[in-house]
Amino acid sequence: MSEPITDNDILYEDNHLIAVNKRAGDIVQVDETGDEPLDEKVKKYIAQKYNKPNGAFLGVVHRLDRPVSGVILFAKTSKALDRMNQLFKTRQIRKTYYAVVRNKPEPEYGDLVHWLVKNQQKNVTKAHGHEVPGSMRSELHYRLAGEANGYYLIEVNPITGRPHQIRVQLSTLNCPIVGDNKYGYPRGSLRRSISLHARKLQFIHPVKNEPVEIKAPLPKDGFWDKFAHLME
Repeated sequence: MSEPITDNDILYEDNHLIAVNKRAGDIVQVDETGDEPLDEKVKKYIAQKYNKPNGAFLGVVHRLDRPVSGVILFAKTSKALDRMNQLFKTRQIRKTYYAVVRNKPEPEYGDLVHWLVKNQQKNVTKAHGHEVPGSMRSELHYRLAGEANGYYLIEVNPITGRPHQIRVQLSTLNCPIVGDNKYGYPRGSLRRSISLHARKLQFIHPVKNEPVEIKAPLPKDGFWDKFAHLME
């Protein structure tokens, strides 16, 4: 049974939005596994906290892959959901991720542009260097943030938001993410996690019209601690 959401998991909340520090292994929305998804857990948290016996509205604004940890944002009203969807669509949200890899990226920073095609049956995405039928243009900026214990930390700012985008695009640099055997790392993680963490979201609040920065602390798993000093 997966753990419920508590006050400790909440990174940001107002009348319109709620952000949670997602644990690696949680799914955002219901899938064929039948495991309890994060959006349901957050609904329960809100219903209990504000004594809403008929349940609470919660809109999914964006997603994180199941093995990824970090900040994920939900809308608490349909108005906020519409406006946040628009901000994501028009790329007015700055997203910062950190990935741990074994190989040093060459070059140490740059922009990656690929055309991605997702195979729904196998749940795997393939990167192409040029447009192909059914592909979606995908872009990210990355830079090497530092090295610790023989591993390299890469800061990633995705410009687009495609399924498995960071995972497959970094693998084209010969930098598969630690634990991500789906995209070329030699072995998977026992914790159903990969070393990819959604660290920060920055945007102008869709209702209050003021800047918001939401930051997710690193997983306390003994591994991420080695890299904390390399982040801003």
